[in-house]
Amino acid sequence: MSALLEVNNLKMHFPVRSGLFTRATAWCKSVDDVSLTVAAGETLGLVGESGCGKSTLGKTIAGLHAPTAGSVVLEGTTVSTLSHRQRLPWRRHLQMIFQDPAESLNQRHTVGEIIEEPFVIHRIGTREERRRWVRELLQKVGLQPDATSRYPFEFSGGQRQRIGIARAIALKPKLVICDEPVSALDVSIQGQVLNLMMDLQREMRLAYIFIAHDLAVVKHVSDRIAIMYLGKIVELGPTETVYHRPLHAYTRALISAIPQHDPARRTRRIPIPGDVPSPITPPPGCAFGHRNAHPRHAESITHPPRLREAAPGHWVSWCPCCVEQYDATTQSS
Repeated sequence: MSALLEVNNLKMHFPVRSGLFTRATAWCKSVDDVSLTVAAGETLGLVGESGCGKSTLGKTIAGLHAPTAGSVVLEGTTVSTLSHRQRLPWRRHLQMIFQDPAESLNQRHTVGEIIEEPFVIHRIGTREERRRWVRELLQKVGLQPDATSRYPFEFSGGQRQRIGIARAIALKPKLVICDEPVSALDVSIQGQVLNLMMDLQREMRLAYIFIAHDLAVVKHVSDRIAIMYLGKIVELGPTETVYHRPLHAYTRALISAIPQHDPARRTRRIPIPGDVPSPITPPPGCAFGHRNAHPRHAESITHPPRLREAAPGHWVSWCPCCVEQYDATTQSS
């Protein structure tokens, strides 16, 4: 499959300011040299602990942050270097669903005004056509057309997220970045919203970047999974491969934490010791090995980890701290 989206060596570093003149004295490396691709109609799950840079990566791809380095290429065009005016036509093809619809929806606007806004910004259709499209979009996401005259605070959390989804798909985008779209919802409502998103994907041939910390949810919806730790991708591959044959120690620890529905199928929980290093002063070498105080961490400093294709389509950050096959493969190569 040809890539709809290409992210090449993307970095997003935020200045840490201090002193009388608030000069940048350090940099918070939220996203640090990330590369990935997304094909048309594909769902790429992005998983990691809170603070690992998942949401920042999604917002940088969407253009809400100007990247420090690297590029975002959409359908062959490097959109990350375009000016605001030049980027406007491309925004139709890349939309975003946010985690908290109560915050992302303007409480002073009616639902009709919120969903109609993308058409107004891009000057699409007449007033009557836009109103008709809004009613059709509400029906598509399972809401009544008369919701157009009501305000977001009059709806439940699941209904507000449906409104956010309707706004995101209004311009028929090719890629939607979903920033933990169900984490703020009740478990019973999560299933309804996920099924809606999967139905819309099949109907509209949407590609998703699905950001979440719940690996069970990501496994259900994703074709491929990227595991992120301290601003970097540490493992990337097909969903079944990553879940059943994880190579990186961090991936194995996350998977061991997934609750089992069957009490007879208990798995050994792999604890993660230590604390997450600061993205302002990340340790040299393997950050996860440093967190674990791994005895071979010094080797990862002299031979920094890099993504390596261990099997077709299955990439892992190759280092002696986290990959059990490191020695055998290194000696044989």
